Amino acid sequence: MLQTDNIRYRNLEVNKGVYIPQPETDFPEDNPYKKLYPAKHLRELVFDENYTYLDKSLSFWLQRWIGYAFLVDFLIPLVNHTKFGLRIRGRNNLKKYRKELENGAITICNHCYRWDAPCVINALHFKKIWIPVYGDNLNGKDYWHIKHVGGIPVPDNMGGLKKFNQAFDELHEKKQWFHVFPEESRWNFYKPLRPFRKGAFSMAYKYNMPIVPMCITFRERKGIYKLLGKASEPLLTITIGEPIFPDCKAQRKDEVNRLLHLSHNILQKMAGITKNSWPAFINEEE
Repeated sequence: MLQTDNIRYRNLEVNKGVYIPQPETDFPEDNPYKKLYPAKHLRELVFDENYTYLDKSLSFWLQRWIGYAFLVDFLIPLVNHTKFGLRIRGRNNLKKYRKELENGAITICNHCYRWDAPCVINALHFKKIWIPVYGDNLNGKDYWHIKHVGGIPVPDNMGGLKKFNQAFDELHEKKQWFHVFPEESRWNFYKPLRPFRKGAFSMAYKYNMPIVPMCITFRERKGIYKLLGKASEPLLTITIGEPIFPDCKAQRKDEVNRLLHLSHNILQKMAGITKNSWPAFINEEE
């Protein structure tokens, strides 16, 4: 039986048989975006107008290919499948909507463990993607991995924001795929679905790109997997849902809100949640 005093967990309701991992820490109940695992600074990169948001150097591209070939296509999937018993569901939706997705898409997913971005890539048949990330993470020990897997830091100032937007404009013109974690920060094996930021849905409207909802759910660690991972860490399943298409004839504000709430509701159902304990969106300006 789940034992926790966390109100968000106690107010959560799920379908019969849906597994809820025991919370690994005292998760916040008032700030859904709090960074629980801040990166230790090993460098002091500044993400302003002078930073190269879209690196076109030969060195970068060679390392990006190496990074995918070794880390994303081999090593991390090996870890995900052996340590976490990863199962992938819903790939038929990629095939079913191949034509609609051929000009690029934005994948979204709950942000719930360290290797969830490679998990998404694995589910997409190792498609190369680009990911807006915290700049702090690129100053930490995972700098090489994040940068060469496609991480582009969110800027520190308006000058950097212009360059950041130009990078994604160019990538969109090349029909690249983007991935966004709308919950913003990672909370390990957290079951409730947290409120979404608007970024992914603003990008979907701006570029008229379909959103591909993906959801990571948990299974009880059993059998041989008890020997291959920590007892406190569940097994994982990632499910790919049907694409959500923006209506770019609608008013931007209204459509971004519609996409956000619809996506949150879809991921909630994919997670087997019947009553979520967080709202879909928090207006921090109110």
